[in-house]
Parts: sequence; C-alpha cells; structure tokens
Amino acid sequence: MAYKLNLLFVCFFTISTMFSKKLKEGPYRGVLILNEESGLELPFNFNVIYKNKKPIIIIKNGDERIVVDEINIKGDSVNFKMPIFDTEFKTILIENNLVGLWINNYKTSKNKIKFKATFGEENRFLFSNSNINQDFEGRWETDFSPGLKDSSKAIGVFHHIEKTNYISGTFLTETGDYRYLEGMSHENKLSLSTFDGYHAYLFEAEFKNEKIIGDFYSGISYHEKWIATLNTNFKLVDAEAITFLKNKDAQLNFSFPDVNKKIITLTDKKFENKPIIIQIMGTWCPNCLDESIYFSKLYKEFNPKGLEIIALAFEKTNDFEKSRNQVLRLIKRLSIDYTILITQQTGKEKASEVLSALNKISSFPTSIFLNKQHQVVKIHTGFNGPATGNEFEIYKQRTETIIKSLLID
Repeated sequence: MAYKLNLLFVCFFTISTMFSKKLKEGPYRGVLILNEESGLELPFNFNVIYKNKKPIIIIKNGDERIVVDEINIKGDSVNFKMPIFDTEFKTILIENNLVGLWINNYKTSKNKIKFKATFGEENRFLFSNSNINQDFEGRWETDFSPGLKDSSKAIGVFHHIEKTNYISGTFLTETGDYRYLEGMSHENKLSLSTFDGYHAYLFEAEFKNEKIIGDFYSGISYHEKWIATLNTNFKLVDAEAITFLKNKDAQLNFSFPDVNKKIITLTDKKFENKPIIIQIMGTWCPNCLDESIYFSKLYKEFNPKGLEIIALAFEKTNDFEKSRNQVLRLIKRLSIDYTILITQQTGKEKASEVLSALNKISSFPTSIFLNKQHQVVKIHTGFNGPATGNEFEIYKQRTETIIKSLLID
C-alpha cells in the first residue's frame, strides 16, 4: 500500500511539473497598485533571464540591479522571495503576464499590495520619450510635509539621462538617502519610483512658480506632500553631529550572541588593541544593506591591517532564530566576514537604551568609530550610499582616511 501511495505521489509530482508554465525570458513592467479607485500605481522594471535552465529575475532601479533567484514555479503559480528582505510575491502566470500580490512579512496589517507585470513592456512610466520640456537637473532644497510639525529637510538630486526626459536621482536626508529613484519628466511634471524589496516609493510632482510641488507615497499606507527649490548651496545638518557621547570620556559596552550563539563583548581578546567600527543596523533596512556592502569591502581590505567591524542587528522581531535566519541570509548574499551580533531588540529607542552612553540613536544605520583603546572618535548617523554619486565618494574618502589614521595611532 505504501509503495502504491509513493508511486502515486511521484506520478502526480511528475505530471504537475510537466505542466508547469514557464516565465518568458525578456523585459517586464511591474506595477504595485497603491489605490485601485484612483488608479495610483507604482511601476518598476525587471528582466527574466535563464541560468542553467533556472529563471532569474533582475529588478532595475537606475544603476541598481537586484538579483532574485528564490523562484518557485508550479503549474501556473509563480512565487518568489526577495533577497535579504523578508518580502515575497505570490502570483499567477496568465499568458505571459503575472498577476498577484506583494507581501511584506515584516508587517501584520496592510502588508499586501496587488501586483501585476506585463511582458515586453520596457517603459517604467507610460509617457513618450521626447525633448526636455522642463529641466529638473540639479540640486534641490526639499521640504517634506512643509509647514507641519513633523516636517523634515532633504536634498533632491536629479539627473536627465543623456539629456533626455528619462531621469535618475535620489533624496539625501540627515538619516540616509532614498536610494535609487528612476523615472521621467513629461511636460512640466516629474514621476519617479523605486522598488527594492522593502522600499516601495512613488514621487509625483509638478514644476510651478520656480518650485517642484509634489506628493510622496510609500506603499499603500503613507503619503506626504513635498516642495523643492533649486539651491546648489543648501546643506543638511552634519551627519557627524547628530549622535554623540553624553560624557566625552565614556566608553561603550555591550554583550550579545553571534549567529553561533557565542556571546561577544568588546573586551574579547580578538578586539584587543584594535580599532573597531560598530555598525548599528538591521537586515530589513535598505540603507543598512548599502552600508553593509561597503563595510564588507572595507573589512576585506583593512582587516589584515588590524581593523575590526562589529554589527549590532536590531531586527523586526525579538525571536532569536528568526533574526538569525535573516542575518544568515545577509551574510550569505554579501559574503560578509565581519562579526554580526543579534540583539533581540527592535527599534531606535531600544538601540538608544543598549548604547546608553550616547545621547540617542536616531537612524539605522549609525556607525561608531573606536580607536585602539576603544574610545569613541567619530559617530556617523545614516548612510548616503552609491545612489548619491559624489556624496558617496566624499564619504568613502573621509571614512578610509580615518580608518588609516586609527590603524597608525
């Protein structure tokens, strides 16, 4: 009887696999439907390629390419998980198109957004390419939620690609950048979007009276107004002045397990007489992802000379095993060799409690630079990464200069 059941299962699996549909290779225009009634949609582009007969999805935002290889196809169901971030798509293949849901597993409510993808469509926004009507090139002083109590400053940096109305750009803030935005101008309007597996951002705006006036949408649950004025001289608060030691002579102290459950502290022999970067991060945080990519390269270059990096992971759950699994995904994807500790704490308030010698932790990520005596020499809030262009290059130069000085001292 058991033999017959096993044979039946094998036959069923073989037949279902034989009749599984295949994702067509080529370009797709994906859309997250933010508001069905108003027709508000967040578009992004991806390509499907095949490697060793297995499909791979490559999501494109400006210069960014996100490789999605955890894809399960059974019958007409096509489900795929985003790399690193705990989000996923559950879809049905209809002809060559996809219809389904994007599910954000970090949330317990409003965590599903309707999704569709059209094969063969390469335009992000469905406007025709034409000569530039309104020039959005430059550096724009930006106010989010202008005039309100929770308003905040930013710098919008936009670039017309090859002098067309295709645009790339980002927003720099005091706590990090909005990563890779891509879109286009049409008449006197501006449309930009990004989707990286965690961020689902849409910017719609119009140029009026020498200003850009617009709306910002994050997923289906967040919306705010923004306004920007061209201003090449505007600067944000110094990222190295936001977080500081309450007592300049204080030293940091913590004790947390690594992914192997070994308790790690700053007093361990491994860190003795070595400069250290403490990275306050979470695997759910896209800016932390950008910083981790950069720190991984730094570690490979400077660890042989004595540098250590310790990341404190503040995940979206207090559950050690769930946090560990997410951290291991990050380590594997980025080939991270430095130490990552699991705090089993969530949020900036808890991070501030853990590092009580500091006035506050106001952003993920935050990086703390220690000398060989483990005294704090610099604290950098946020991370303006590769999407910011020259700002990122300046940051790298300053960071590598201080690392070299700490290794010498």
